[in-house]
Order: sequence, then structure tokens, then C-alpha cells
Amino acid sequence: MFYGAVVWDPWLIVAQIVCLQCLYYITLGILLSLLVGTRVSRLSLVYFFDYATITTSTVTGWCVIAAILISSVAGAIYMLYLIERAKKCLDFSATLYIIHLFICIVYGGWPSSITWWIVNGTGLAAMALLGEYLCIRRELREIPITRYRSNV
Repeated sequence: MFYGAVVWDPWLIVAQIVCLQCLYYITLGILLSLLVGTRVSRLSLVYFFDYATITTSTVTGWCVIAAILISSVAGAIYMLYLIERAKKCLDFSATLYIIHLFICIVYGGWPSSITWWIVNGTGLAAMALLGEYLCIRRELREIPITRYRSNV
């Protein structure tokens, strides 16, 4: 995927988006169950998609914020293996967060909390920048070339 002509494959792009979105929500679910599940009596989709749960006034809100930001870091690592190209990281990160915004709008209405926008903007920036950094490091690695001695 690193060298040669890049062929535009819409099915591959859709599959990468779906995989990245699923991995992000699985990671977010695991982190929410670890950080928030111990604090509340019942964990629900409210903590995933309702903007009101992202607040700095409660410890539970800070746990939700931490889960979202850690999931963004994990998303950058997923992009290293799924996307593999530094110049595509911003596109896939923005797509993930735009889809998340639409799901949040459908679930709980337009996010009117400034905290929601700051946390998700920070998550988008962290995922895109860390993903680009990791992919650039991989792209700039030396290609190992083994040298064989001939017995002639």
C-alpha cells in the first residue's frame, strides 16, 4: 500500500470507516464500563451519545471525558493498522467524529454544551495528529535489505 499507484476503491474506504467506527465504540464501551460503570448503578447509551453527560462538574463527567479522550488515542493506534497512510488520518478522524455527531443529534438533540464541543474537538485533534505521527514514523522506517553471500 505504500508504493506504486494507488487505486481508488470505495468499498475499501467504506470498510475502513466501518471498522474504525466499530473499534472506536468498542474501546469507548470498555473504557466507560471501567471508568463510569463503577460509579453509576446502570450504564446505558446515554454516556455514549448524550451531550449532558460530558460535564466538568461531577466526577462521573470527568470519567466520561477521560474515556472519550483515551478512545481517541486508541483510535490513532487503530488507524496505524487500518489506514496506514499519514495523509488519510485527518480524513478518517473527521469522518469518525462527524458520524458520531450525527448519532448524538439523533439520540439526544443538538449538543448545546461547550464542554461537549471542546472534548470532541480535542479528541478529533488528538486522533488525527497522533495517527499522522504514528503513520509517518512507520512510513519513514528503513526497508530491511538482507545481503546474501554467494559461494561462487
